[in-house]
Amino acid sequence: MKSVIVGTAGHIDHGKTALVKALTGIDADRLEEEKRRGITIDIGFAHLELPAPSSDLLRLGFVDVPGHERFVRNMLAGIGGIDLVLLVIAADESIKPQTREHFDICRLLSVRRGITVLTKSDLVDQDTLEVVRLEVEDFLRGSFLDPANSPIVAVSSLTGAGLEELKRALVEVAAEVPAKDSAAMVRLPIDRVFSMKGFGTVVTGTLVSGTIRKDEELQVFPSGKRVRVRGVQVHGQAAEQTIAGQRTALNLAGVTREELARGMMLAQPSTLHSTLRADVSLTLLRSAKPLKDRARVHFHSYTMETIAEVVLYGKKQVTPGETAYAQLRLSNPALLLPGDRFILRQFSPVVTIGGGVVLDAVPVPRTKKESLSFLMMLDGGDSTSVLKARVARRTHHGLSVAQAVGETGWWKQKIEKHLSEPLSKGTILRVGDLFIDSGTIDGLKQSLAGAVADFHKRNPLVPGIGKEALREEFDLSPEVFGAVLEALVREKKLEAVGELVRLPGRSVVMKDEEAESKKTIEAAFASAGLKVPALKDVLGGLKVDKVRAQKIVTLLLRDKVLVKISEELVFHRDVLQELRRQVATYKTKSSKIDVAQFKELTGVTRKYAIPLLEYLDRERVTRRVGDERVIL
Repeated sequence: MKSVIVGTAGHIDHGKTALVKALTGIDADRLEEEKRRGITIDIGFAHLELPAPSSDLLRLGFVDVPGHERFVRNMLAGIGGIDLVLLVIAADESIKPQTREHFDICRLLSVRRGITVLTKSDLVDQDTLEVVRLEVEDFLRGSFLDPANSPIVAVSSLTGAGLEELKRALVEVAAEVPAKDSAAMVRLPIDRVFSMKGFGTVVTGTLVSGTIRKDEELQVFPSGKRVRVRGVQVHGQAAEQTIAGQRTALNLAGVTREELARGMMLAQPSTLHSTLRADVSLTLLRSAKPLKDRARVHFHSYTMETIAEVVLYGKKQVTPGETAYAQLRLSNPALLLPGDRFILRQFSPVVTIGGGVVLDAVPVPRTKKESLSFLMMLDGGDSTSVLKARVARRTHHGLSVAQAVGETGWWKQKIEKHLSEPLSKGTILRVGDLFIDSGTIDGLKQSLAGAVADFHKRNPLVPGIGKEALREEFDLSPEVFGAVLEALVREKKLEAVGELVRLPGRSVVMKDEEAESKKTIEAAFASAGLKVPALKDVLGGLKVDKVRAQKIVTLLLRDKVLVKISEELVFHRDVLQELRRQVATYKTKSSKIDVAQFKELTGVTRKYAIPLLEYLDRERVTRRVGDERVIL
């Protein structure tokens, strides 16, 4: 059964609610005040099933909205998820102010289909009706309700005249409505919250995408609270699931009525994120005043509303009828995705001035020029181009799959499908869970190779730069750094030796006095045996300065010519090797050795004996047991 959501629009007292009741038999005015005052204050709901040409049933869900200018904000909460509109114009009054405002709102929300209904036709004669029809045709010409493509039906809710013709028109227009994506991520804007005895908290809304099943877990935005779907109703009937395009009521567990409100949204848990900023394309109505940069406005999207500041890109103001790119800075967080439509109303007096479409709900800090170029791509590009642009703007940080899902509202499979071609061509690269632009990787390769070359120039006595120091210099994640370094090594532009990175074939270049100092240091420790001098004393007698002397020591330690066994003691490797031989020979006499015996064996004082024994323990030549060492 195909489900289509029909919204009413039009001036107060033009018969919207009466028309819905005449079609469905349901009074959409549910509030006591509405019945007492005879006007619609809040949105109401009804439903109707009609036979479709394909012999299936067509299920129409009606969203009846208030026409009074004071309740346009309520009208906006109901009109956001509709598939087609009934623009209701009373034959005895013709086009009035809210007719125009509601019609503008429908155009700004990009409603594509509808029917114009001339109500109260029983109150005028045929000539008057025809005059009104001509006036309405002229008003609608060139719009989505152009009489050349969209029907105009005269009816009387009181006598029933024209209702059958209207039902036939509804079936024909509804047949053209494309089905909403029931396989997409769930998003249900909440338009009503109440409690039912024996059930608990209930919310209603028009499911704009996805499928919700009984016992499924959802997340409330912007609060982030998790809830469980205890029960599902579609048009008042219990169901196991509800799909995109249906009027839906959900009985929720894990949340109280007080924790929910109109304007919140139910969505897939742990996938999407609320935002306080959104980059958009906005259009100002021709009837509006110029909109200045940094102006405050009322922002409406689906059932939510908040105050927003309009920050224009590349302009000081938007003139009436003009379209511009801007960033909307919201006072309260909202769950928005690319493609969401919105309405802007003037801050004061509160009148509709424009609307548009969300392009990016996850803006990243960039220059206005870069942002403008990016938004132009989002506005006109296909899915693949849009994703490539989103990857490129993340530069060396890359775009993770989770980030791509959160930015687009697409499932992982759809993202990978649209990136499969650039991945196969190598214009986008996959590094672990990240997508990275190949141009960014090329730039990083060039920068890293240049940084290593510069390091060698500044540090001729150091064999290479540490990997971690190089990574931190460019603020790269371990995954991205590893991928770039691996590519450079594969291309023989760099070498990775242990924890050091260097240019291929690079060796330490020493001046004569540096080479002489190196020999002096090595000789000093080789000749000293186990009674080594203090390192500072050895360095103090060299011809080179302290900094270069320390670099030479670092080089000797790296090549393991010298071995540092404590903060103060450094030994030549040949001396330590001889010590190992001595201990091994001693084992033929005894399997254990204490400090006194070790001092006697080596001829050193306690100052050297204790650090040397601890070194042998670390090297697993000995193992301490009490006051003795077992020779292994």
